[in-house]
Amino acid sequence: MPEEKNQMDSLIREWDGESVIVRFDRQTNAWIFIAIHSTRLGPAIGGTRMKSYPSLHAALQDALRLAAGMTYKWAAAGVEAGGGKAVIAIPEELDPEARMKLLRGYGAFVQNHKGLFLTGPDLGTSSEDMDIIAETGAPYVFARTPGAGGAGNPGPFTALGVFTSIQVVVERLFGDATLVGKRITIQGVGSVGRELIELLQNAGAEVLFSDVDEAAVTHYCNEVGLQCFQPEEVYESPCDIFAPCAVGGVLSEKTIPRLRCRAVAGAANNQLATPEDALRLQERGILYAPDFIANSGGAIAIIGMETRGWSRKEAEEKVTKTIKDNLSQVFELAEGERVDTDEAARRLAARRLAP
Repeated sequence: MPEEKNQMDSLIREWDGESVIVRFDRQTNAWIFIAIHSTRLGPAIGGTRMKSYPSLHAALQDALRLAAGMTYKWAAAGVEAGGGKAVIAIPEELDPEARMKLLRGYGAFVQNHKGLFLTGPDLGTSSEDMDIIAETGAPYVFARTPGAGGAGNPGPFTALGVFTSIQVVVERLFGDATLVGKRITIQGVGSVGRELIELLQNAGAEVLFSDVDEAAVTHYCNEVGLQCFQPEEVYESPCDIFAPCAVGGVLSEKTIPRLRCRAVAGAANNQLATPEDALRLQERGILYAPDFIANSGGAIAIIGMETRGWSRKEAEEKVTKTIKDNLSQVFELAEGERVDTDEAARRLAARRLAP
């Protein structure tokens, strides 16, 4: 434990963010980390992720990286918000009653900070969970269910943004944005992945997938008729576009040499295991749509609907235009300044963050 504490101290000292707020929930043995990366453009806004981690160090590291990603996401999208993220590291699956108590306690924790951090759903949480958190955490909770006065699940808007990114990538690679006959491999068919499948199929694409959930595999393989790959084999799936839509860190020194795709565009956060992996993709001739550009649709839509009064149609139009424009700018900037696309996206965001 002392060694892990030292590792965590080092993480925070080396981080370029503003603050980290930590709480331990004695009833569930869960640790809560709220990472505030930047409030340069406004209060920190980011999702709440709930999952089991191999260590507290891993949970904290996830929070720090995700919070930084939100800073870039908001800046690139032109939204006046800062970057933050919450991670609730649970030791194991909780029974429903314990989980509900944890969420209510977490909501009070968020409320106590009076708007320093505002939150919404992320991996392991849902709009229904936001309803529970809002019981004690209002008004600092986004994406509650429509019945509770929120805009609901951001997943369809995130999927729309990824779909738009894939169209931009395909047009750049093939000179035409049509997806008819294009092979798209989706890694992870959760709330975003399954919405993306529908969009891609309606556009005439051939969809392949992989998932660790046996029920999802059974449904999409046996009932929908999609070709399925084992989780470890998905990187070698011959396709035009590889779309990571599950956990982060999947594009690494080990996996990039195995890719058999022309481009990567997906919904997962922090897809690159290290910053150097963007260059590895470039060296292989694989076009990368930076994750915080491609997956920003849900964030853009929910903020617009809940703070600016956008209709669902207006939100969809805004997501499509913003991501199409931003990703096109990133590709032009990367080519013009001779840098990889991840670096180009960060430069674009940094210019909007500059005083």
